[in-house]
Amino acid sequence: MEGKDEDVKLGANKFTEKQPIGTSAQSKNYVESPPAPLFEPGELKSWSFYRAGIAEFTATFLFLYITILTVIGYSRTPNKCATVGTQGIAWAFGGMIFALVYCTAGISGGHINPAVTFGLLLARKLSLTRALFYIIAQVLGAIVGAGVVKGFQPGPYELLGGGANVVNHGYTKGDGLGAEIIGTFVLVYTVFSATDAKRSARDSHVPILAPLPIGFAVFLVHLATIPITGTGINPARSLGAAIIFNKDAAWDDQWIFWVGPFIGAALAAIYHQIVIRAIPFKARE
Repeated sequence: MEGKDEDVKLGANKFTEKQPIGTSAQSKNYVESPPAPLFEPGELKSWSFYRAGIAEFTATFLFLYITILTVIGYSRTPNKCATVGTQGIAWAFGGMIFALVYCTAGISGGHINPAVTFGLLLARKLSLTRALFYIIAQVLGAIVGAGVVKGFQPGPYELLGGGANVVNHGYTKGDGLGAEIIGTFVLVYTVFSATDAKRSARDSHVPILAPLPIGFAVFLVHLATIPITGTGINPARSLGAAIIFNKDAAWDDQWIFWVGPFIGAALAAIYHQIVIRAIPFKARE
């Protein structure tokens, strides 16, 4: 209890998360959260704001570290049948998202992805101040994560592409952009659905752990799009790997891994908020 009292004194609970991800979103009483203000200067005085940014940094660092190590390990083995294979890579990405969202849900909301943050910002689930802070923390975490992998095995890292996203041979830039848009739509739509307060209240008799469908969505999207782009759907992951690898191939297609995910996230936010939840129409009633 002493730790909790200290947390309150520091203002950690003064500004609650607008869109918690995980069991905290499960409630039998449905209450529509008010839209977050565009700017919330008071957040800058709250320890919970900075704690959330640290959580996003740490989670994205761990995400890049584990997943890029998995990709490098797969690529450096001559006999692909002796490695985890494409399914193993997909499981590494999906499994890490499941674990990290579960760990950080109650602290930052467990975004770990600028596209997710952007989608929730458009839905007014968090302030612009917090969204920008999260995205900066996510990008820095991704850079550090990729950098640690390169530090462990610089030779294989440089030789095997450093886990950087590129549009693979046989596909056009349009193919890559389309894959990133649709893949991110699947992810962000799953995030909205898994954390929907109304759904949680309606289906309160069916226990569901929100990180599970989110991680599973990441796994499935990777299975589908690894052959096309290596699967980005996370601008921080793509940028962090590109900065540390720092070769022309990684930079030539970098715009695809920002434009695609942001378009996909925006479409998911519009679809869920306007079509599925009809929130603008409810406001008129």
